[in-house]
Amino acid sequence: MRMSKLFVQTLREFPADAEVMSHKLLVRAGYIRKLTNGVYNYLPLMWRVLKKVENIVREEMDAAGAQELLMPFVQPAELWEESGRWDVYGKELMRLKDRHSREMCLGPTHEEVITSIAREGIRSYKQLPVNLYQIQSKFRDEIRPRFGLLRGREFIMKDAYSFDVDEQGLDKSYEIMAEAYRKIFERCGLETKMVQSDSGAIGGSVSHEFMVLVNEEAENNAGENDVFYCTKCGYSANSNHAVSVLNPAETDGKFNKAEIIDTPNTHSIEELAEFLKIPSSVICKSLIYVVDGKYVVALIRGDRTVEETKLMNVFEGNDIRIARNDEIEEIMNASGFNAIAGFIGPKGLKNVEIVADKTVTELKNFVIGCNQTDKHLVGANWSVDAELPEKIADICLVEEGDKCVDCGSSLKVTKGIEVGNIFKLGTKYSKAMNATFTDKDGQEKPFIMGCYGIGISRTAAAAVERHHDEFGIKWPEAIAPYTVIIVPVSDQDETQMKVAEDLYNKLLSAGVEVILDDRSERAGVKLKDADLIGIPYRVTVGKTIQDGLVEFKTRATNEVSTITPDEVLKKFII
Repeated sequence: MRMSKLFVQTLREFPADAEVMSHKLLVRAGYIRKLTNGVYNYLPLMWRVLKKVENIVREEMDAAGAQELLMPFVQPAELWEESGRWDVYGKELMRLKDRHSREMCLGPTHEEVITSIAREGIRSYKQLPVNLYQIQSKFRDEIRPRFGLLRGREFIMKDAYSFDVDEQGLDKSYEIMAEAYRKIFERCGLETKMVQSDSGAIGGSVSHEFMVLVNEEAENNAGENDVFYCTKCGYSANSNHAVSVLNPAETDGKFNKAEIIDTPNTHSIEELAEFLKIPSSVICKSLIYVVDGKYVVALIRGDRTVEETKLMNVFEGNDIRIARNDEIEEIMNASGFNAIAGFIGPKGLKNVEIVADKTVTELKNFVIGCNQTDKHLVGANWSVDAELPEKIADICLVEEGDKCVDCGSSLKVTKGIEVGNIFKLGTKYSKAMNATFTDKDGQEKPFIMGCYGIGISRTAAAAVERHHDEFGIKWPEAIAPYTVIIVPVSDQDETQMKVAEDLYNKLLSAGVEVILDDRSERAGVKLKDADLIGIPYRVTVGKTIQDGLVEFKTRATNEVSTITPDEVLKKFII
């Protein structure tokens, strides 16, 4: 490809709306252009990268025994109603009606569609196991799309679905996919960590995410998730699923008796602890949330934080947020109280569901809100002065330094970018949609399902996050749009142009993906563009050609050497 013909426009400055480096560089280097909020045009360079990622995914999925198909992007509401997700999926589901007023949606995922295919096409256990996958666009109407391709509304994804006769078969399919994922990301030049995670709207009993770990010290890093891990035993989990053993803390408030006392202007745990001269660990805080439109009170130790996904899962919810002041006032009025946030307690509250984190069950002589502004109950004990709710669960956010549940070592935390996920769905969809097969005993049984996703466009963006410097992108060779770029310093120098053209034609004839920068531009512009675009190898034909030499640069390391044109050819032509 000649640079003069390549459809690419590099920019001098980063786009104003870009927050992370992958977004900044992909726009500035001419890979993507924004169409509307969270939706991007993939320009020729980007499309080549995406096809490289797709081909790696396709090769490894095929090698793992999966079969490719393609399912419709638009899906009928009836299938989602069968699974029970039409009314609960949330606003991320883009709903629409056709000209006959039939309700449809743009597919954010394809569990319903693939389950309908299986129930129509798989009748006997003899046809199992089966793994079917596709690579196509998805649409999720994110409330706040950001980070370019890392969290857009439209994106390209590979999703696969396994069907087995029993749990043992699912375990095997799961491991096969996990190994395929390791190979895929390794081939894409990405080091990933497989971490335990929450299943979210997909559902299922077990799930893991493949995370690309980012450098937290780097400016504008795109790590969306906290990943807690143990360096000793290998335990790792997303923050929404991580568990730990808490470090010892004071849990006995040592108050002589239970009584309500004045605690003026103590609206926060820190203010209350300072006023009473106590550690925050002996305070039981009450937080009001709204889960799927219902009021929920979470009780947790004062020195810990609620992990909202865990809390939402206790109530099998799909949407969660902290309650507004007017909603707290509504609860107080309905319960006959007149307290404001900071003084709320669980006793006597009406029209709410209450859950206690495991951390509060050990408290003695503790402090808790009593639904009176500027007052708290001190010296409280469960079953005497306050009642533990029936629901007790782990809703606590793990913190760095907590002890690993497997080996007791201190947990560390880092940021990660999710590029893939795998789920054990079990019979969540097959039972709901009556998708069954006949087993060897002639009995009808639901399929045991698994689900396996890889973000194609996310993987490409994550590669930029991991591989770049102040000059531009450093594409891993396997997914780079081109392998070599040849830059003649002066297009007016006949010798330079002749050598550059000769190298270009020979590499092209040998099947090497190569760009010749034949533009009438200053050498500095050409060299800066080459670094910005991130082609793995650059050959610069300049004045040294008079001595029979060219400059050879490896973008990954920025190592530069001076070699002959024949030596350049030997690097790429066997």
